[in-house]
This record gives sequence, C-alpha cells and structure tokens, in this order.
Amino acid sequence: MALTEETTQDKIEIVGDYKVIQVRTATVIKRDGTEISRSFHRHVVMPDISADDLANESADVRGIAAQVHTDEVKTAYAAHLESMRPSE
Repeated sequence: MALTEETTQDKIEIVGDYKVIQVRTATVIKRDGTEISRSFHRHVVMPDISADDLANESADVRGIAAQVHTDEVKTAYAAHLESMRPSE
C-alpha cells in the first residue's frame, strides 16, 4: 500500500481593479494511485509584492504578475492604499 502526495497550483485567477492574483494550491493524497484526499490552500499576490517575495512564486505566477502588475496598476494600488490611511 503506497501513499503519495502531489501538490499543484490548479487555479490562478486575476481579480479586480488592481489585478490581484489569487492562487489555489491543491494537495492530493493517493493510495496505490487512487485519490483518497484533496485539500486546498489559497494565497493572493498583490501589486505591491516585493521582488524577493515574487521570486518565491511559481514561474506561472511570476509571468502573470509581469503582464498584469503594470506600473499603472501599481501606482493606482498605491494611491488606493494611501487613500485608506486615516488622516491626522
């Protein structure tokens, strides 16, 4: 009876005005090749992600970020964050 575990990014979506990248990772446990369990983990990649953190993402996510996180989107997102700060 052999147990194996596979982890794949099975869904990557771009959402909203600021092109937030949502990443779903599936972990599948199989016994003798038959799936017995599947669980999911989600995380988001925001336009203000650091270069170091982006380097830790998959090649697919890095490629998508390069396309959708344009300077215009990053500037708009930074302005949005600034507008959310309480004024003194």
